Order: sequence, then C-alpha cells, then structure tokens
Amino acid sequence: MLPDQFTRRGFLQAAGAMALSAAASAAPSLPAKIGFGFSLYGMKSLKVVQALRVCADIGYSSVELACLKDWPCAPELLHKPERAALRTELEGLALDLPCLMENLTLLVPDEQHRTNLERLKNVCQLGHDLSPDATPIVETVLGGKPDQWETVREQMVVKLREWEKVAASQQTVVAIKAHVLGALHTPQDAKWLVQQVGSPWIRLVYDYSHFQRQHLTLKESLATMLPETAFVHVKDNLTADGKTEFVLPGDAGDIDYTEYLKQLRDGGYRGALVVEVSGQVSNKPGYDPIVAAKRCYKNLQPAFVKAGLRVEA
Repeated sequence: MLPDQFTRRGFLQAAGAMALSAAASAAPSLPAKIGFGFSLYGMKSLKVVQALRVCADIGYSSVELACLKDWPCAPELLHKPERAALRTELEGLALDLPCLMENLTLLVPDEQHRTNLERLKNVCQLGHDLSPDATPIVETVLGGKPDQWETVREQMVVKLREWEKVAASQQTVVAIKAHVLGALHTPQDAKWLVQQVGSPWIRLVYDYSHFQRQHLTLKESLATMLPETAFVHVKDNLTADGKTEFVLPGDAGDIDYTEYLKQLRDGGYRGALVVEVSGQVSNKPGYDPIVAAKRCYKNLQPAFVKAGLRVEA
C-alpha cells in the first residue's frame, strides 16, 4: 500500500521515499494506527472551539475540519492569530487533524480552475499552520454527473495533474472522493483516475455509503480502492417509502463495522476513520450536532473494541 498521511501522535517512519517528479521530495509517512474521528462538517452551527471540545469529551481521537467557502474554518476566515489559537486548542485536547474538507470541482471553466488551484494552495497552507508536524490531507469531491464520466474523464486527468503540482509543492496529499451522484462514482474509475496521475500526492477517499447505493459489496469495493486510499469517511444508507437517504453510521444496522475495520487493518490502512454527517441529516429540522456526535460514537466504538483497535471506554 502506498505511504499515507502524517499523524501527530505515534507515527511510523516510512521504509523509504517514493519517487516523485523532479520538483517533488519524499512521499508522506505511514501512520501507526487507525484513528476514530468526527467531521465538523456536521457541526457548522457550533463555534469551532466548542465543536473540538465536544469531540474530545465524547472520546474521538481526531477531527476533520470543514474548510469550504463561508464555513468557519475557510482559509480566508482564519488569519494568523486564529490559526495559532486553533492549533493550540487541538494540541491541548490531544486531537489529531488527519484531514481538511474542501469542495473543489474539476469540471469548471479555465478561469475557475485557476481560482481553485489558488484555493487548494491556501487550504494546504492552512493545514501546515494548524498541524506543522503532521500535515493533514485535503479531501474533496470532483463534481459532475454519473452519465458524464466517459466524456469527461480525460479532461479530469489533465486538470487533476495540475492539482498534483500544487499538492507536491505544498507537500500535502489531496484525496479525491467518488460520489454516487458525481461523474466519478465507481471504485474502478476512482482507481483508474489516480493511477493516470501516478503520484503519491493524489490519493482516494473511501466512503462505502456511496458504493452501497450502487449495490456493490464492501469487500470488493474496498479491495479495489484500498491500495490508493488515504482517508475513510463513514455513514449509512436507509431506504423508506422507496427513497434512500444517508443516515448516521450504525443507524441502518446493515454494515458490519467490526468486519469493516478488520478489513481496513488487515489491508494495511493506517489513516483515520471519520464520521461524516450528510447534509441529508444535518439540514433536517431539529438536528442537534452534539447528539449526533454522541450517537455515532456509541454506534461505532464497540466495533473498534471488537476489532482490537481501541480499549473499552
């Protein structure tokens, strides 16, 4: 499996550097364990510091910050003093920062593409400022629609190679996510896309919920993507009255998370498994981010224990 992103605590030094282009240096190092985190994408209504403290109090070992435009952790909203304070808070709470969430699409006009490249650079810099000894991944979906894949995939390769130049120069892994409603939506195509770029700085996000909707098995989809995977999101699907929606992980009850974690571990994955609360959940009336975070922890913590990855809380 290719080397993965840095972690702040207890990382293993990679056996050796991977070859990059002439302008790039050593590839990212391999973390020592599978972390358990919560994405602040599901906590937009809370102050960032409050959200961090909630996650630490619940028992999560890591968080993902949502850095989308107009969100509390957008790079343009966090200046040097705010970044220093946030870094201090993360360190004081012993929370790892494995990933920053963005929403940059590839299928855009050239002018917007150039803007996205600059934004990607800024998010990478934010990661260095918040966790200089353990550079977080930047993860994003790519946009488009499923029926566009065959006509846009070569265009996506060209533009993704330009993303790679930014990622390599910033020494930051950029992980792209296959989405059931996006042009990139299958495990095989996700693997193909990153292999066309051929760089350890461009990797994949694995989120089984998007493949479950396509009636693909966990075992087969994970086997396809795991060698290229740098980050894992989790959530469930639930079908009611003929309509399928994302729900909190563990709420549907049809994913064996103990086996899921064992497959990740045995396959060599040493990144973070992070809860992502879909907007289909968080946008509903009465949604409470703290209740949701506690519920997700209660749903998944036993699986970590059974898989031998965490001790009983």
